[in-house]
Amino acid sequence: MTTLAGLGHQLRAMRAASGRTVASVASGAGLSVPYVANLENGRGNPTMGAVDRLAAALGSELTVSLAGTTGSAPSAPQSLVRFARTGRFRHDNTQLAATLDVRPDELSQRIVTALAGFADAVGMDPGDAGWGRLMDALVLIVQHPIPSGRG
Repeated sequence: MTTLAGLGHQLRAMRAASGRTVASVASGAGLSVPYVANLENGRGNPTMGAVDRLAAALGSELTVSLAGTTGSAPSAPQSLVRFARTGRFRHDNTQLAATLDVRPDELSQRIVTALAGFADAVGMDPGDAGWGRLMDALVLIVQHPIPSGRG
């Protein structure tokens, strides 16, 4: 992550993937709600300690890299944030995590980040119904793979 905006996008995606509110993450990190909201919106000047506490509150850990990277993480549209908080998302994510033998919290972060990347790549927000359709496609692909040599 090379920019504060990129860090904010990643924090928002992780929070959305876990289905948590800004208030619950801020409380878990011992930070104020406005402070966390500002960071998610690419504003502020966070300390490494604050980012480390946020990472821990989100079930992750802070890693620092001085290697240059290009670009930044895509921002999660509000409709995706809402969708990631639904029971449907949590149910489908839990099923997929069991099928793939990964932790549900880790998979939800990956899925939200990937879906945000999809919205960024196509230059549009699919909206609440569109996220559900994309999740249906993921479930179908993972739970009913096409055997090699077909398709």
